[in-house]
Amino acid sequence: MDSVFLMQLWTKVLESGMSLIWTLVCLFIGIKAIGILRKILRSALEKSSIDTGVVQFLDSFLKIASYAVLILALMARFGIQTTSFIALLGSASVAIGLSLQGSLANFAGGLLILILKPFVVGDYIIACGCEGTVKVISLFSTTLHTADNRSVTIPNGALANSNIIDNSANENRRVDMSVSVAYDTDLRHARHVIESILDADEKVLEDPAYVVAVDELGDSGITILVRPWVKTEDYWEVKWRVLEQIYNKLNEEGIDIPFPQMTIHMAEKR
Repeated sequence: MDSVFLMQLWTKVLESGMSLIWTLVCLFIGIKAIGILRKILRSALEKSSIDTGVVQFLDSFLKIASYAVLILALMARFGIQTTSFIALLGSASVAIGLSLQGSLANFAGGLLILILKPFVVGDYIIACGCEGTVKVISLFSTTLHTADNRSVTIPNGALANSNIIDNSANENRRVDMSVSVAYDTDLRHARHVIESILDADEKVLEDPAYVVAVDELGDSGITILVRPWVKTEDYWEVKWRVLEQIYNKLNEEGIDIPFPQMTIHMAEKR
């Protein structure tokens, strides 16, 4: 009797041990297969015209879905009823969904961003009080790198529901500048000086043509509007250079740039 019991026990131990070994082998193979599958997907998507943000999003989704399938398969191997587990998971997901409304909103926002494409990875955007270059569009958030090399993470839900300014969407961009000159200035001469600076700048586009015009008769001087068109990537370089050149050239020509001033007339007492 004892020998039979020991044989049965030993058989069960061997079966459990083999089952555990096969489970570990399947787990190892599954993890490796998921890694290979993700590499194949990323490689295929990167060779196509699909945006980097879409590639990142699909890679994250595939990773989560693949590990979920692997866990369910391993549970089935141990004899756990996955059907009831899936039903339980479905019921739990409703409760979890109610408690994670913010996260689900971020997930939906990520889908909207990838489908509607208000911006893509590499664009310089202004949104939610932040601005910077888009580096990563993930399942729940978008990461920006600011001009001073800080990393800003914005939830996709808030981002999808906010006003987004994409400075990189168009090939050309207009530079809006203005300069004030004194009221005794020869406006034709001042305009000629500014136009000569724009004509000499190789990065100022001829089409669309720039605009140099009187914009306002202010309290302290006359405001001249300066609006050249440039390639989007040249925006800041041209703006800083042209403003400096305008200041230096006006000084050389003896054209005054006025500071705020006020004229007071005192009435004599009788």
